[in-house]
Amino acid sequence: MKKYAVLVAGGSGSRMNSDMPKQFLLLEDKPVLYYTIQTFIESYDDIHIILVLPQDFLSIGEEIVSKYFPLNNIQIVAGGKTRFHSVQNGLAFVKEESVVFVHDAVRCLLTTNLIHRCYEAVLIQSAVVPVVSSRDSIRIDNGNENKTIDRTTIKLVQTPQVFLSKVILPAFNAEYNNLFTDEATVVEFKGTKIHLIEGEENNLKITHPIDLVLAQHILRSN
Repeated sequence: MKKYAVLVAGGSGSRMNSDMPKQFLLLEDKPVLYYTIQTFIESYDDIHIILVLPQDFLSIGEEIVSKYFPLNNIQIVAGGKTRFHSVQNGLAFVKEESVVFVHDAVRCLLTTNLIHRCYEAVLIQSAVVPVVSSRDSIRIDNGNENKTIDRTTIKLVQTPQVFLSKVILPAFNAEYNNLFTDEATVVEFKGTKIHLIEGEENNLKITHPIDLVLAQHILRSN
């Protein structure tokens, strides 16, 4: 089946204490974005990549793509005011029945194994999300009181979140709702059940400066 990867890279560098969005920061002398794109290309040579970038940084994205991936099928589009709108902009270029991966571009350490497992699962389940278990104790605090809950029931959501196109495309025709925190919540809102599979501990999201240090250590140890 046709495969699309919508790589969402619309974030800023505010929490990285940088004027440059985190997806463009260097990790082992290459942009963070490079590793994400490369892993998807290594996973499937027929995958079509839709790279969603902030409007003001489209030219930098084009430079990275032309330098590292000149012969590959990569399309760059501008993001929107929220993640929902950015993904919606990317999905506008999915024109045929397919499997659609939606991935945080700054989760640059995902593996081809995770991508393959997501693909195989979605052909059966229609909507697949990788998760990992919480290592920490969890407490619910409503302001007046707090209580502990069983952490074995808590799952931390990762990407890629993967869907059949016939599921995700109509779901994203909805009006924006601030309860839409990721693609799974949008699809679930339309009544589709989400299937969970095991994610990867190293599939971290580059958000703070320490994350870049950890990613560098992981890359060097592989």
